[in-house]
Amino acid sequence: MNLILFLGGLATLVVGADLLVRGASRLALSLGISPLVVGLTVVAFGTSSPELAVSVGAVLGGKTDIALGNVVGSNIFNVLSILGLSALVTPLTVNLQLIRQEVPIMIGASLLLLLLGLDGRLGVVDGALLTGLLLVYTGFLIHQSRRQTQAAHDQYAAGIQVVRAGGWTARLPVQLALIVGGLVALVLGSDALVTASVTFAKALGVSDLVIGLTIIAAGTSMPELATSVAASIKGERDMAVGNVVGSCTFNVLGCLGVSALASGSAGLLVPAAALHFDLWVMTGVALACLPIFITGREIARWEGAVFLLYYVAYVSYLVMAAQHHAALRAFSGVMMSFVLPLTVITLVVLLLRGRPAGA
Repeated sequence: MNLILFLGGLATLVVGADLLVRGASRLALSLGISPLVVGLTVVAFGTSSPELAVSVGAVLGGKTDIALGNVVGSNIFNVLSILGLSALVTPLTVNLQLIRQEVPIMIGASLLLLLLGLDGRLGVVDGALLTGLLLVYTGFLIHQSRRQTQAAHDQYAAGIQVVRAGGWTARLPVQLALIVGGLVALVLGSDALVTASVTFAKALGVSDLVIGLTIIAAGTSMPELATSVAASIKGERDMAVGNVVGSCTFNVLGCLGVSALASGSAGLLVPAAALHFDLWVMTGVALACLPIFITGREIARWEGAVFLLYYVAYVSYLVMAAQHHAALRAFSGVMMSFVLPLTVITLVVLLLRGRPAGA
């Protein structure tokens, strides 16, 4: 039964992602707004709704470790797995706005979460700050897109399949119906996937934090995965990257902000394991995006493959640590003494290769 639930949820996610990308891209052209802005707002926030629902539900159910682990794990999964897989489908062009504005905002949100969590909890004041920043960020994006409406339409109309007059997707109600239907399918599919995945994980006897960081994080990130890969296949590469970056920002500011507000006076506890390791990994992954995005303004296939390998290494470490595996010490030694230093050197070299013109 759990296997059927898992496969059914996955199929629903694929259908939902196709509807969402189709509706959002047509709506972007109809309004003269770039797919990047739509990806950063409508698509990113919509596909992050499972994370929001799971995190708030976990807080109300007293499972605060799952709430935090879900968001932190989702952000790590978004960058390493989703961008990795999408880049393997086709090299992803990185819009200049992402380099100048959106990635720095994502990095800033990650650093802010790290600082707020240093005392071991996210209180109501922290939640209000995060939620308030999300509202300001969203309002700024909408204001910015309105100022650049005509320029955005001219820039992207040639690169997107324009809906011919009289086409069934040219009507605004149809576009909105596609978006709403896609979001509903994504949420339903994600819920089924997570329900089945948690059952599998519980059988392994791992902690709530690890379940949140891995199974639930990957499950609730399936909408982002399906949406970004579908957007990449359809040639909507701005939406593929913008969806991931926007989702990461929404996860920190929105999901944890609302969850902290919902936690009341008790606050949202930050486990020591997450504070000492996982939050730093999430921040490091966000920081790594900048030099990779700047170089050539493209995520190449080999960079996507490296992202995926790092995600496999991260999950392997979590599983071995949870089971106190004998190979953990050797694995950690290789990562700390060889892989991570090599990665830092590579990122520095990429950054020193120079910014592209106009960056």
